[in-house]
Amino acid sequence: MATEIRVPTLGESVTEATIARWMKHEGDAVNADEPLVELETDKVSVEVPAPAAGVLASISAQEGDTVEVNALLGAIDAEASAAAVKPAPKEENEPAPASSGGGEEIEVRVPASGESVTEADIGEWLKKEGEAVERDEPIVSLETDKAAMDVPSPAAGVLKEIKVKEGETVEVGALIAIIEAGAAPSASAPKSNGAAAPSAQPASTASSDTLSPAPRRVVAERGLDASSIQGTGKGGRVTKADALSAETKPSQAKAPTPSATRDLGQREERVKMSRLRQTIARRLKEAQDTAAMLTTFNDVDMTAVMELRASYKDLFEKKHGIKLGFMSFFAKACVHALKEVPDVNAEIDGTDIIYKDHYDVGIAVGTDKGLVVPVVRDADLKSMAEIELEIADFGRRARSGDLKLEEMQGGTFTITNGGVYGSLLSTPILNQPQSGILGMHRIEQRPIARNGEVVIRPMMYLALSYDHRIVDGKGAVTFLVRLKENLEDPQRLLLDL
Repeated sequence: MATEIRVPTLGESVTEATIARWMKHEGDAVNADEPLVELETDKVSVEVPAPAAGVLASISAQEGDTVEVNALLGAIDAEASAAAVKPAPKEENEPAPASSGGGEEIEVRVPASGESVTEADIGEWLKKEGEAVERDEPIVSLETDKAAMDVPSPAAGVLKEIKVKEGETVEVGALIAIIEAGAAPSASAPKSNGAAAPSAQPASTASSDTLSPAPRRVVAERGLDASSIQGTGKGGRVTKADALSAETKPSQAKAPTPSATRDLGQREERVKMSRLRQTIARRLKEAQDTAAMLTTFNDVDMTAVMELRASYKDLFEKKHGIKLGFMSFFAKACVHALKEVPDVNAEIDGTDIIYKDHYDVGIAVGTDKGLVVPVVRDADLKSMAEIELEIADFGRRARSGDLKLEEMQGGTFTITNGGVYGSLLSTPILNQPQSGILGMHRIEQRPIARNGEVVIRPMMYLALSYDHRIVDGKGAVTFLVRLKENLEDPQRLLLDL
Protein backbone atom coordinates (compact mmCIF):
# COMPACT_ATOMS: atom_id res chain seq x y z
CA MET A 1 0.00 0.00 0.00
CA ALA A 2 1.34 3.40 -0.94
CA THR A 3 1.70 6.09 1.69
CA GLU A 4 1.68 9.63 0.39
CA ILE A 5 4.36 12.13 1.31
CA ARG A 6 2.93 15.63 1.53
CA VAL A 7 4.24 19.07 2.42
CA PRO A 8 3.63 19.51 6.15
CA THR A 9 2.15 22.56 7.80
CA LEU A 10 4.98 25.08 7.87
CA GLY A 11 3.67 27.83 10.13
CA GLU A 12 0.96 30.44 10.32
CA SER A 13 2.16 32.61 7.48
CA VAL A 14 3.98 30.05 5.35
CA THR A 15 2.01 28.69 2.39
CA GLU A 16 4.71 27.27 0.16
CA ALA A 17 8.26 26.01 0.05
CA THR A 18 10.93 25.14 -2.47
CA ILE A 19 12.32 21.64 -2.89
CA ALA A 20 15.94 22.15 -1.87
CA ARG A 21 17.13 18.55 -2.31
CA TRP A 22 15.98 15.00 -2.19
CA MET A 23 18.00 12.86 0.19
CA LYS A 24 16.65 9.63 -1.29
CA HIS A 25 16.08 8.44 -4.82
CA GLU A 26 13.21 6.49 -6.28
CA GLY A 27 13.66 2.86 -5.34
CA ASP A 28 15.66 3.55 -2.19
CA ALA A 29 14.63 1.82 1.01
CA VAL A 30 13.66 4.21 3.79
CA ASN A 31 12.91 3.90 7.47
CA ALA A 32 10.02 5.58 9.24
CA ASP A 33 10.89 9.16 10.26
CA GLU A 34 14.06 9.11 8.17
CA PRO A 35 14.58 12.49 6.45
CA LEU A 36 13.58 12.25 2.80
CA VAL A 37 13.58 15.73 1.37
CA GLU A 38 14.69 19.17 2.45
CA LEU A 39 12.27 22.06 1.94
CA GLU A 40 13.38 25.66 1.98
CA THR A 41 10.77 28.14 3.14
CA ASP A 42 10.83 31.88 3.56
CA LYS A 43 12.25 31.44 7.03
CA VAL A 44 14.09 28.20 7.44
CA SER A 45 14.98 24.84 5.93
CA VAL A 46 12.79 21.93 6.97
CA GLU A 47 13.42 18.22 6.55
CA VAL A 48 10.38 16.10 5.76
CA PRO A 49 10.59 12.65 7.37
CA ALA A 50 9.28 9.45 5.86
CA PRO A 51 5.73 8.80 7.11
CA ALA A 52 6.34 5.04 6.96
CA ALA A 53 9.04 2.45 6.34
CA GLY A 54 9.27 0.96 2.87
CA VAL A 55 10.57 2.01 -0.49
CA LEU A 56 10.42 5.46 -2.05
CA ALA A 57 8.20 4.48 -4.94
CA SER A 58 7.78 7.84 -6.63
CA ILE A 59 8.88 11.46 -6.49
CA SER A 60 6.24 13.95 -7.62
CA ALA A 61 8.08 17.25 -7.13
CA GLN A 62 11.59 17.84 -8.32
CA GLU A 63 14.39 19.87 -6.79
CA GLY A 64 13.81 23.56 -7.41
CA ASP A 65 10.03 23.20 -7.68
CA THR A 66 7.85 25.38 -5.48
CA VAL A 67 5.19 23.41 -3.66
CA GLU A 68 2.33 24.50 -1.48
CA VAL A 69 1.38 23.18 1.93
CA ASN A 70 -0.18 19.72 1.63
CA ALA A 71 1.05 19.27 -1.93
CA LEU A 72 2.09 15.76 -2.87
CA LEU A 73 5.84 15.19 -2.80
CA GLY A 74 5.99 11.48 -3.44
CA ALA A 75 4.86 8.09 -2.23
CA ILE A 76 6.27 5.25 -0.17
CA ASP A 77 5.40 1.66 -0.92
CA ALA A 78 5.40 -0.03 2.46
CA GLU A 79 5.19 -3.52 1.01
CA ALA A 80 7.75 -3.35 -1.76
CA SER A 81 11.40 -4.20 -1.53
CA ALA A 82 14.04 -1.78 -2.72
CA ALA A 83 15.22 -4.11 -5.45
CA ALA A 84 11.70 -4.56 -6.78
CA VAL A 85 10.97 -0.87 -7.01
CA LYS A 86 14.27 0.33 -8.39
CA PRO A 87 13.36 1.88 -11.71
CA ALA A 88 14.49 -0.43 -14.45
CA PRO A 89 16.19 1.06 -17.46
CA LYS A 90 13.65 1.85 -20.11
CA GLU A 91 13.80 -0.08 -23.28
CA GLU A 92 13.48 1.59 -26.63
CA ASN A 93 9.97 1.42 -28.05
CA GLU A 94 8.70 0.09 -24.76
CA PRO A 95 4.92 0.41 -24.84
CA ALA A 96 3.23 2.67 -22.35
CA PRO A 97 1.71 1.01 -19.31
CA ALA A 98 -1.60 -0.49 -20.13
CA SER A 99 -4.48 1.63 -19.03
CA SER A 100 -7.38 0.10 -20.84
CA GLY A 101 -10.05 -2.05 -19.49
CA GLY A 102 -11.61 0.29 -16.94
CA GLY A 103 -11.61 -0.28 -13.25
CA GLU A 104 -12.41 1.13 -9.85
CA GLU A 105 -13.98 4.55 -9.62
CA ILE A 106 -11.99 6.78 -7.28
CA GLU A 107 -13.36 9.98 -5.82
CA VAL A 108 -11.41 13.22 -5.93
CA ARG A 109 -12.18 15.44 -2.96
CA VAL A 110 -11.06 18.90 -1.84
CA PRO A 111 -7.99 18.44 0.38
CA ALA A 112 -7.43 20.31 3.62
CA SER A 113 -5.22 23.32 3.02
CA GLY A 114 -4.77 24.91 6.43
CA GLU A 115 -6.42 25.27 9.78
CA SER A 116 -8.33 28.42 8.89
CA VAL A 117 -9.29 27.41 5.34
CA THR A 118 -12.70 25.75 5.08
CA GLU A 119 -13.54 26.30 1.44
CA ALA A 120 -12.00 27.03 -1.93
CA ASP A 121 -13.02 28.10 -5.42
CA ILE A 122 -12.56 25.88 -8.43
CA GLY A 123 -10.01 27.92 -10.32
CA GLU A 124 -9.39 25.91 -13.45
CA TRP A 125 -9.81 22.35 -14.57
CA LEU A 126 -6.49 21.28 -16.03
CA LYS A 127 -8.04 18.12 -17.49
CA LYS A 128 -11.34 17.53 -19.26
CA GLU A 129 -13.79 14.70 -18.91
CA GLY A 130 -12.58 11.69 -20.82
CA GLU A 131 -8.93 12.65 -20.75
CA ALA A 132 -6.28 10.27 -19.55
CA VAL A 133 -4.50 11.25 -16.35
CA GLU A 134 -1.43 9.93 -14.64
CA ARG A 135 -1.20 9.31 -10.95
CA ASP A 136 -0.31 12.54 -9.11
CA GLU A 137 -0.83 14.61 -12.25
CA PRO A 138 -2.56 17.92 -11.42
CA ILE A 139 -6.14 17.86 -12.66
CA VAL A 140 -7.68 20.96 -11.09
CA SER A 141 -6.50 24.20 -9.54
CA LEU A 142 -8.19 25.36 -6.34
CA GLU A 143 -7.96 28.90 -5.05
CA THR A 144 -8.44 30.12 -1.52
CA ASP A 145 -8.14 33.57 -0.04
CA LYS A 146 -4.53 32.80 0.78
CA ALA A 147 -3.12 30.64 -1.98
CA ALA A 148 -3.72 28.52 -5.02
CA MET A 149 -2.98 24.83 -5.16
CA ASP A 150 -3.27 22.03 -7.66
CA VAL A 151 -5.09 18.84 -6.76
CA PRO A 152 -3.33 15.75 -8.10
CA SER A 153 -5.05 12.71 -9.49
CA PRO A 154 -5.14 9.92 -6.89
CA ALA A 155 -4.66 7.26 -9.60
CA ALA A 156 -3.80 6.72 -13.24
CA GLY A 157 -6.80 6.32 -15.51
CA VAL A 158 -9.41 8.58 -17.03
CA LEU A 159 -11.15 11.65 -15.65
CA LYS A 160 -14.62 10.15 -15.85
CA GLU A 161 -16.72 12.95 -14.43
CA ILE A 162 -16.29 16.53 -13.24
CA LYS A 163 -18.72 17.25 -10.42
CA VAL A 164 -18.12 20.97 -9.90
CA LYS A 165 -17.71 23.71 -12.48
CA GLU A 166 -15.03 26.36 -12.58
CA GLY A 167 -15.79 29.32 -10.36
CA GLU A 168 -17.97 27.41 -7.90
CA THR A 169 -17.11 27.36 -4.22
CA VAL A 170 -16.58 24.01 -2.53
CA GLU A 171 -15.91 23.03 1.05
CA VAL A 172 -12.97 20.98 2.25
CA GLY A 173 -13.77 17.31 1.69
CA ALA A 174 -16.35 17.95 -1.05
CA LEU A 175 -16.47 15.58 -4.01
CA ILE A 176 -15.30 17.32 -7.15
CA ALA A 177 -14.49 14.56 -9.65
CA ILE A 178 -14.40 10.83 -10.36
CA ILE A 179 -11.36 9.03 -11.75
CA GLU A 180 -11.81 5.65 -13.39
CA ALA A 181 -8.61 3.88 -12.48
CA GLY A 182 -6.83 1.99 -15.21
CA ALA A 183 -9.25 3.05 -17.96
CA ALA A 184 -8.14 4.27 -21.36
CA PRO A 185 -9.49 7.45 -22.93
CA SER A 186 -12.15 7.01 -25.61
CA ALA A 187 -11.34 7.89 -29.18
CA SER A 188 -13.53 10.98 -28.96
CA ALA A 189 -11.89 12.24 -25.80
CA PRO A 190 -10.35 15.69 -26.08
CA LYS A 191 -6.63 15.71 -26.67
CA SER A 192 -4.50 16.93 -23.85
CA ASN A 193 -2.15 18.70 -26.18
CA GLY A 194 -1.73 21.65 -23.92
CA ALA A 195 -5.03 23.33 -24.47
CA ALA A 196 -5.97 22.83 -20.87
CA ALA A 197 -2.55 23.36 -19.46
CA PRO A 198 -2.00 26.46 -17.39
CA SER A 199 -0.76 29.35 -19.38
CA ALA A 200 2.87 30.27 -18.95
CA GLN A 201 2.37 33.82 -20.09
CA PRO A 202 3.63 36.49 -17.74
CA ALA A 203 1.13 37.93 -15.31
CA SER A 204 1.75 41.40 -16.66
CA THR A 205 -0.18 40.49 -19.80
CA ALA A 206 -3.23 39.18 -17.95
CA SER A 207 -6.62 40.54 -18.80
CA SER A 208 -10.06 39.78 -17.41
CA ASP A 209 -10.69 37.40 -20.30
CA THR A 210 -7.67 35.27 -19.45
CA LEU A 211 -8.39 35.01 -15.73
CA SER A 212 -9.92 31.94 -14.21
CA PRO A 213 -13.45 32.45 -12.84
CA ALA A 214 -12.61 33.14 -9.19
CA PRO A 215 -10.15 36.03 -9.71
CA ARG A 216 -12.24 37.27 -12.64
CA ARG A 217 -15.23 37.63 -10.33
CA VAL A 218 -13.15 39.56 -7.79
CA VAL A 219 -11.77 41.83 -10.53
CA ALA A 220 -15.25 42.51 -11.90
CA GLU A 221 -16.88 43.08 -8.53
CA ARG A 222 -14.23 45.49 -7.34
CA GLY A 223 -13.35 47.24 -10.56
CA LEU A 224 -9.70 46.22 -10.62
CA ASP A 225 -7.31 46.43 -13.55
CA ALA A 226 -6.44 42.81 -14.29
CA SER A 227 -3.30 43.76 -16.20
CA SER A 228 -1.85 45.41 -13.10
CA ILE A 229 -2.20 42.36 -10.86
CA GLN A 230 0.96 40.39 -10.25
CA GLY A 231 0.21 36.68 -10.60
CA THR A 232 1.79 34.22 -8.19
CA GLY A 233 0.11 31.05 -9.43
CA LYS A 234 1.66 28.45 -11.65
CA GLY A 235 3.05 29.98 -14.80
CA GLY A 236 2.37 33.46 -13.45
CA ARG A 237 -1.37 32.85 -13.28
CA VAL A 238 -3.40 35.40 -11.32
CA THR A 239 -5.16 33.72 -8.40
CA LYS A 240 -8.08 34.83 -6.30
CA ALA A 241 -5.67 35.69 -3.51
CA ASP A 242 -3.69 37.88 -5.92
CA ALA A 243 -6.86 39.75 -6.86
CA LEU A 244 -7.91 40.22 -3.24
CA SER A 245 -4.42 41.37 -2.36
CA ALA A 246 -4.35 43.84 -5.24
CA GLU A 247 -7.48 45.48 -3.93
CA THR A 248 -5.82 46.35 -0.65
CA LYS A 249 -2.92 48.10 -2.32
CA PRO A 250 -3.03 51.70 -3.48
CA SER A 251 -3.02 52.05 -7.25
CA GLN A 252 0.37 53.64 -7.26
CA ALA A 253 1.76 50.64 -5.41
CA LYS A 254 1.86 48.63 -8.61
CA ALA A 255 4.83 46.28 -8.44
CA PRO A 256 7.76 47.82 -10.24
CA THR A 257 8.67 46.10 -13.43
CA PRO A 258 11.94 44.32 -12.92
CA SER A 259 14.64 45.90 -14.92
CA ALA A 260 16.06 43.80 -17.69
CA THR A 261 19.02 41.78 -16.60
CA ARG A 262 22.19 43.31 -17.90
CA ASP A 263 25.03 41.47 -19.43
CA LEU A 264 27.78 40.52 -17.04
CA GLY A 265 31.12 42.11 -17.37
CA GLN A 266 34.46 40.55 -16.79
CA ARG A 267 35.08 39.38 -13.24
CA GLU A 268 31.35 39.47 -12.46
CA GLU A 269 29.11 36.62 -11.39
CA ARG A 270 25.32 36.38 -11.16
CA VAL A 271 23.94 34.33 -8.25
CA LYS A 272 20.26 33.64 -7.67
CA MET A 273 19.03 34.90 -4.32
CA SER A 274 17.91 32.18 -1.95
CA ARG A 275 14.29 32.23 -0.83
CA LEU A 276 15.47 33.21 2.65
CA ARG A 277 17.41 36.17 1.27
CA GLN A 278 14.46 37.22 -0.90
CA THR A 279 12.18 37.07 2.12
CA ILE A 280 14.57 39.07 4.25
CA ALA A 281 14.73 41.72 1.55
CA ARG A 282 10.96 41.81 1.12
CA ARG A 283 10.16 41.95 4.82
CA LEU A 284 12.69 44.68 5.51
CA LYS A 285 11.26 46.79 2.70
CA GLU A 286 7.72 46.13 3.88
CA ALA A 287 8.70 47.31 7.37
CA GLN A 288 10.08 50.53 5.92
CA ASP A 289 6.98 51.07 3.80
CA THR A 290 4.49 50.29 6.58
CA ALA A 291 5.82 51.66 9.86
CA ALA A 292 6.56 55.25 10.75
CA MET A 293 10.02 54.16 11.78
CA LEU A 294 12.20 56.36 13.91
CA THR A 295 15.38 55.66 15.86
CA THR A 296 16.54 57.17 19.12
CA PHE A 297 19.97 56.71 20.71
CA ASN A 298 21.69 56.62 24.05
CA ASP A 299 24.93 55.25 25.41
CA VAL A 300 25.60 53.05 28.38
CA ASP A 301 28.57 52.66 30.67
CA MET A 302 29.18 48.92 30.80
CA THR A 303 31.52 49.06 33.81
CA ALA A 304 29.05 47.59 36.32
CA VAL A 305 27.96 44.73 34.07
CA MET A 306 31.56 43.87 33.16
CA GLU A 307 32.65 43.92 36.79
CA LEU A 308 29.73 41.72 37.76
CA ARG A 309 30.62 39.26 35.03
CA ALA A 310 34.25 39.23 36.06
CA SER A 311 33.32 38.55 39.70
CA TYR A 312 30.90 35.68 39.07
CA LYS A 313 31.71 34.25 35.65
CA ASP A 314 33.58 31.20 37.00
CA LEU A 315 30.99 30.40 39.65
CA PHE A 316 28.16 30.99 37.16
CA GLU A 317 29.66 28.64 34.58
CA LYS A 318 30.44 26.00 37.21
CA LYS A 319 26.88 25.98 38.49
CA HIS A 320 24.92 26.43 35.26
CA GLY A 321 27.26 24.99 32.64
CA ILE A 322 27.11 28.12 30.50
CA LYS A 323 29.17 31.28 30.35
CA LEU A 324 27.65 34.47 31.66
CA GLY A 325 27.32 36.70 28.61
CA PHE A 326 25.88 40.14 27.97
CA MET A 327 22.66 39.04 26.33
CA SER A 328 20.95 37.88 29.50
CA PHE A 329 21.60 41.29 31.08
CA PHE A 330 20.12 43.04 28.06
CA ALA A 331 17.15 40.69 27.83
CA LYS A 332 16.29 41.21 31.49
CA ALA A 333 16.85 44.96 31.29
CA CYS A 334 14.66 45.18 28.17
CA VAL A 335 11.81 43.26 29.83
CA HIS A 336 12.02 45.61 32.78
CA ALA A 337 11.80 48.62 30.48
CA LEU A 338 9.02 47.05 28.37
CA LYS A 339 6.88 46.69 31.47
CA GLU A 340 7.24 50.41 32.07
CA VAL A 341 6.63 51.36 28.43
CA PRO A 342 4.11 48.77 27.15
CA ASP A 343 3.69 50.54 23.80
CA VAL A 344 7.10 49.20 22.74
CA ASN A 345 5.83 45.66 23.41
CA ALA A 346 2.57 46.18 21.50
CA GLU A 347 1.56 45.95 17.86
CA ILE A 348 -0.95 47.58 15.52
CA ASP A 349 -3.78 45.45 14.14
CA GLY A 350 -5.89 47.47 11.73
CA THR A 351 -7.25 50.35 13.74
CA ASP A 352 -6.56 48.61 17.07
CA ILE A 353 -3.52 48.29 19.29
CA ILE A 354 -2.76 44.91 20.81
CA TYR A 355 -0.97 45.16 24.16
CA LYS A 356 0.81 42.04 25.35
CA ASP A 357 1.31 40.93 28.89
CA HIS A 358 3.98 38.47 27.86
CA TYR A 359 7.56 39.20 26.97
CA ASP A 360 8.87 37.04 24.14
CA VAL A 361 12.20 38.49 23.11
CA GLY A 362 13.60 37.71 19.67
CA ILE A 363 17.37 37.43 19.41
CA ALA A 364 18.74 38.11 15.93
CA VAL A 365 21.29 35.49 14.87
CA GLY A 366 23.44 35.79 11.78
CA THR A 367 23.98 32.60 9.76
CA ASP A 368 25.61 31.75 6.47
CA LYS A 369 22.18 31.77 4.83
CA GLY A 370 20.95 34.99 6.38
CA LEU A 371 19.49 36.49 9.50
CA VAL A 372 17.07 34.49 11.67
CA VAL A 373 15.35 35.60 14.87
CA PRO A 374 14.53 32.80 17.35
CA VAL A 375 12.40 33.86 20.29
CA VAL A 376 13.07 33.48 24.02
CA ARG A 377 9.55 32.91 25.36
CA ASP A 378 8.48 34.45 28.64
CA ALA A 379 11.86 36.04 29.21
CA ASP A 380 10.45 37.75 32.29
CA LEU A 381 9.89 34.37 33.96
CA LYS A 382 13.30 32.90 33.19
CA SER A 383 16.54 33.18 35.10
CA MET A 384 19.62 34.66 33.49
CA ALA A 385 21.11 31.17 33.28
CA GLU A 386 18.04 29.87 31.45
CA ILE A 387 18.21 32.76 29.01
CA GLU A 388 21.93 32.22 28.37
CA LEU A 389 21.37 28.49 27.80
CA GLU A 390 18.47 29.12 25.43
CA ILE A 391 20.35 31.72 23.41
CA ALA A 392 23.40 29.47 23.12
CA ASP A 393 21.18 26.63 21.92
CA PHE A 394 19.48 28.91 19.40
CA GLY A 395 22.84 30.04 18.08
CA ARG A 396 24.07 26.49 17.52
CA ARG A 397 20.91 25.34 15.82
CA ALA A 398 20.56 28.50 13.74
CA ARG A 399 23.98 27.91 12.22
CA SER A 400 23.21 24.25 11.54
CA GLY A 401 19.76 25.07 10.11
CA ASP A 402 17.93 23.06 12.77
CA LEU A 403 15.69 25.79 14.14
CA LYS A 404 11.97 25.09 13.97
CA LEU A 405 9.55 27.57 12.48
CA GLU A 406 7.55 27.92 15.66
CA GLU A 407 10.73 28.95 17.47
CA MET A 408 10.96 32.03 15.24
CA GLN A 409 7.37 33.19 15.45
CA GLY A 410 5.44 35.28 17.91
CA GLY A 411 8.15 37.52 19.29
CA THR A 412 7.02 40.77 20.90
CA PHE A 413 10.35 42.63 20.85
CA THR A 414 13.73 42.04 19.21
CA ILE A 415 17.37 42.55 20.18
CA THR A 416 20.06 42.62 17.51
CA ASN A 417 23.73 42.81 18.37
CA GLY A 418 25.81 44.35 15.62
CA GLY A 419 28.57 44.85 18.15
CA VAL A 420 29.81 41.31 17.65
CA TYR A 421 30.77 42.38 14.13
CA GLY A 422 32.32 45.63 15.30
CA SER A 423 29.45 48.02 14.58
CA LEU A 424 29.79 51.39 16.30
CA LEU A 425 26.27 52.63 15.55
CA SER A 426 23.32 51.59 13.39
CA THR A 427 19.57 52.04 12.97
CA PRO A 428 17.97 48.58 13.06
CA ILE A 429 14.82 47.92 11.04
CA LEU A 430 11.69 46.71 12.80
CA ASN A 431 10.76 43.06 12.79
CA GLN A 432 7.10 43.53 11.96
CA PRO A 433 4.51 43.53 13.40
CA GLN A 434 6.60 44.41 16.44
CA SER A 435 6.91 48.05 17.45
CA GLY A 436 10.43 48.10 18.80
CA ILE A 437 13.89 46.69 18.17
CA LEU A 438 17.04 47.35 20.17
CA GLY A 439 20.40 47.62 18.49
CA MET A 440 23.49 46.78 20.57
CA HIS A 441 26.92 47.85 19.41
CA ARG A 442 30.55 47.32 20.19
CA ILE A 443 32.03 48.17 23.58
CA GLU A 444 34.99 50.48 23.41
CA GLN A 445 36.98 52.53 25.86
CA ARG A 446 35.97 56.19 25.61
CA PRO A 447 36.65 59.29 27.71
CA ILE A 448 33.55 60.54 29.53
CA ALA A 449 32.91 63.05 32.32
CA ARG A 450 32.17 61.69 35.81
CA ASN A 451 31.84 64.04 38.78
CA GLY A 452 33.67 66.79 36.95
CA GLU A 453 36.56 64.57 35.87
CA VAL A 454 37.37 62.88 32.61
CA VAL A 455 37.58 59.14 33.03
CA ILE A 456 37.94 56.23 30.62
CA ARG A 457 34.99 53.84 30.62
CA PRO A 458 33.78 50.89 28.48
CA MET A 459 30.92 52.48 26.56
CA MET A 460 28.31 51.11 24.17
CA TYR A 461 25.88 53.01 21.97
CA LEU A 462 22.27 51.80 22.10
CA ALA A 463 19.74 52.37 19.34
CA LEU A 464 16.00 51.84 19.64
CA SER A 465 14.06 51.83 16.38
CA TYR A 466 10.34 52.10 16.97
CA ASP A 467 7.05 52.55 15.17
CA HIS A 468 6.13 56.16 15.76
CA ARG A 469 2.50 55.37 14.95
CA ILE A 470 2.17 53.67 18.32
CA VAL A 471 5.23 54.72 20.34
CA ASP A 472 5.66 58.38 21.18
CA GLY A 473 9.07 59.96 21.44
CA LYS A 474 8.66 60.23 25.21
CA GLY A 475 8.03 56.50 25.49
CA ALA A 476 10.97 55.60 23.27
CA VAL A 477 13.38 57.85 25.16
CA THR A 478 12.06 56.60 28.51
CA PHE A 479 12.62 53.03 27.39
CA LEU A 480 16.26 53.68 26.53
CA VAL A 481 16.89 55.70 29.68
CA ARG A 482 15.48 52.91 31.82
CA LEU A 483 17.56 50.37 29.93
CA LYS A 484 20.67 52.47 30.49
CA GLU A 485 19.92 52.80 34.21
CA ASN A 486 19.38 49.06 34.61
CA LEU A 487 22.63 48.19 32.88
CA GLU A 488 24.73 50.78 34.67
CA ASP A 489 23.28 49.65 38.00
CA PRO A 490 22.17 45.97 37.62
CA GLN A 491 21.03 45.85 41.26
CA ARG A 492 17.96 47.77 40.09
CA LEU A 493 16.83 44.61 38.32
CA LEU A 494 16.95 42.64 41.56
CA LEU A 495 14.96 45.28 43.40
CA ASP A 496 12.53 45.89 40.51
CA LEU A 497 13.24 49.62 40.54
